[in-house]
Amino acid sequence: MARANDEVEALLQEYADLVRITGGDAFKARAYEKAARAIGGHHEDVSRLDGKALREIPGVGRSVADKVAEYLGTGKVAAVEGLRARIPAGVREMTAIPMLGPKRAMTLYKELHIASVPELAEAIEQERLRGLPGFGPRTEENILHGIGLMRSSGGRVSLNVATGLAEEVVAALSEVPACRRCAYAGSLRRMRETIGDVDVLVAAERSAPFMEAFTRLPYAAGTIARGEKKTSIRTTRGLQVDLRVVPPDSWGAAMQYFTGSKAHNIRTRALAVHHRLKLSEYGLFDAGTGELIVSRTEEEVYARLGLPWIPPTLREDRGEIEEGLAGGLPEPVAERDIRGDLHTHTDLTDGVSGLEEMVEAAARRGYAYYAVTDHAPDLYMQRMTDEKILAQRERVRALDRAHRGMRVLHGTELNIGPDGGLDWPDAFLSGFDLCVASIHSHFHQDRAALTRRLVRAAENPHVHIIGHPTTRMLGRRPAVDADFDEVFAACARTGTALEVNAQPDRLDLGDELILRARRHGVRFAVDSDAHSTLHLDFMRYGVGTAQRGRLTKDDVINTWPLTRLRRFLRKNGDRHP
Repeated sequence: MARANDEVEALLQEYADLVRITGGDAFKARAYEKAARAIGGHHEDVSRLDGKALREIPGVGRSVADKVAEYLGTGKVAAVEGLRARIPAGVREMTAIPMLGPKRAMTLYKELHIASVPELAEAIEQERLRGLPGFGPRTEENILHGIGLMRSSGGRVSLNVATGLAEEVVAALSEVPACRRCAYAGSLRRMRETIGDVDVLVAAERSAPFMEAFTRLPYAAGTIARGEKKTSIRTTRGLQVDLRVVPPDSWGAAMQYFTGSKAHNIRTRALAVHHRLKLSEYGLFDAGTGELIVSRTEEEVYARLGLPWIPPTLREDRGEIEEGLAGGLPEPVAERDIRGDLHTHTDLTDGVSGLEEMVEAAARRGYAYYAVTDHAPDLYMQRMTDEKILAQRERVRALDRAHRGMRVLHGTELNIGPDGGLDWPDAFLSGFDLCVASIHSHFHQDRAALTRRLVRAAENPHVHIIGHPTTRMLGRRPAVDADFDEVFAACARTGTALEVNAQPDRLDLGDELILRARRHGVRFAVDSDAHSTLHLDFMRYGVGTAQRGRLTKDDVINTWPLTRLRRFLRKNGDRHP
């Protein structure tokens, strides 16, 4: 079920990591990382490309192309196998610990013979690391926190991985004769930031054909349980999928029940009891007589309880029941409301698609406007210069309105330095249409320093959006320790928007911080942070996260017409102290 591109990307990224762990050439490791991103973001299936076509992918030279061909032909790569053999599997697992990384993991293996995550945790408890340079109490604390992060995310996958699997299952089962309805439910329908398993529902009179088709899916690695009403499989991606077949007349009640959340369902069942009804996955029944009242649609079920239909992303028992009963349920922002993307990259820095290619892809999405925001020079590995960014500006101006009338804005993603400073002076920044400012380094400063850093960036008159504000990477890196209420207050005061970064491994801000920030009166930008044309589709995950944070269309600046957005960007500067 995984695209060959995804498999090759993972393999090349592993090779780059192994090169680093074994003390290999840093340039070689970066080259393989870039090739991995390029292949992962390439629109064509690499399994169908010959060597010449592979080498035409940006960043893919002969050596990389040969390894790709070797993997596609044999299922393995000798160079990768050779490096794997040099490093115990436990050490490779240690490199995935947030806060540790390949270099430190190898140091621990060489100096203390620590070869697994449990051994590392035990060594920290015994304070054995403190004799090594750079391994003090603070480092130990960070590594333990990283181990906790890794363990807590075990078995869970990102939204895009779960969605791709769920949509493929739904498509396959929808083709089975006599399928009346098929959809996924559960935490995936509610757009939780990570997914433990996938729930799929089918409406049909007979379940047997669907259970048979389900267990024979090409990516089914094994059957966990099989029954008349429910079957569970383990897929080749390690994710469990549960299939339930329900009577067509029970579809609405089943979707409501199996979407959850558990806390939301407790409230709806209590509301049913209050109305002398009983709610289950089969329908809403009269508690006294057992007579079926409604069950065919979710709308009917909610209406009989005195509620409007509640969007799945709001079903977390965070006030939606009370607001629904009072007639004040907000209408969350929808993907159709998004008029443009304000944070994207090209191959001028760490993107894998060219400027023209990105602009054309954005225009095909029907956007009214689109911003190119490549990295500024202080993110040193991107090798940006004044000359490069100004040359890009000329190309951007030439592309303005060139594709379906879409306006193209020239921006940049600035690096917020350790003291809150930015890459370019104010005079240079004034030439950009908009600026995103983000933290990319020095994640372990103390709380006061990180707070000052973000506040100072928000107070800069040329900063319009704070990008991925907490810097978290789901399952890999925690949020920075800042006083975010102080940051939110500064953004509200200065007219600086906060980003909801739609990259599935970020989803930053997350829903709980969005709820807090919104109470301060902050505006938001939901951005893809796309590094290839395929990444533009990530917008759906950012919108889902924004919905969970109860953002409406008016809260999100890139739902506004361009004239209003431009006023905000100008007003943003005028409102700064």
